[in-house]
Amino acid sequence: MRLVLTLLLTLSASAAYAASPEDDYIAARDKAMAAIAAQESANTAIETIDAQNEKDLADLQQRLATLLGPLQVKDFPATGTINLQSLNASDIGYGMLDGLRYSQSDDGPSIVVSTRGLTERWLKSKAAETDADFKLPTDIGEALKLDGFYTQAIGSDAAFSGTLDFSLKKPEGAEAVVARLGGWTQDVGPIYDQHVVVAVVKGDRVLIAEAPASPAVPKIAACDSIWAAADADAQKAQQADQGANQDDSTNTDAGNAAWEKGDADYRACMAQHLPGDPAFAGLLAQAQGLADSMAGK
Repeated sequence: MRLVLTLLLTLSASAAYAASPEDDYIAARDKAMAAIAAQESANTAIETIDAQNEKDLADLQQRLATLLGPLQVKDFPATGTINLQSLNASDIGYGMLDGLRYSQSDDGPSIVVSTRGLTERWLKSKAAETDADFKLPTDIGEALKLDGFYTQAIGSDAAFSGTLDFSLKKPEGAEAVVARLGGWTQDVGPIYDQHVVVAVVKGDRVLIAEAPASPAVPKIAACDSIWAAADADAQKAQQADQGANQDDSTNTDAGNAAWEKGDADYRACMAQHLPGDPAFAGLLAQAQGLADSMAGK
């Protein structure tokens, strides 16, 4: 009897410490990244590295599909593709959020789905970043409020710049919902091609939808004037710098500061005036609709 009890306790302990599907995925991902890093260090031909990268991404995609199951959101496909764009640290799209992306079309709305556990692990790695520009909080709710989250989680070659946050009714069963209007950019200044981004945390799932703003975000003359004035000041400072001592970066710094302040002032102006524009009701409805759909309403 004692032997049987010992065996049962041993089996129970083994089951408790068995690797979860998330653990298996992370282990496979890290192993693949390490192998590609080793190939890079060994100056392996880029064609060989790219082929291995594609093979490993396909394996990880299948693991995520098994882990997440089919998506059940109206108007979106049931199957997705891996959100990670590369396992090679030298490539754009490396280090994005672990999950699957479900897209209506190449340029249309898409949803990235991850688990709470994978998102928390990803945020933990971002909290450990030594570069302040890449640091993120470990709390999911706090991270979802930041431009940097969307830049690193679902973007690749551009940064997300928020214009304003929508106040939504939290769908039934959802723990958290965050909805933002903003755009993807590689520079400061107005973004006329804006997107609605909505994140929902429900149960074990973290879902992030992105869709072109519909209706399109209108131009607001008062805000465009703010940016035009800041841009003019910045360009004057830059021109003055061209004729100054090249070792003196004072004017360059002043120009960059003018652009950055102008960008911030422009977005603050949009956040102030856009809610009074007739287009705002449609944008709010679009965000609420995405939140409700992802929450299963």
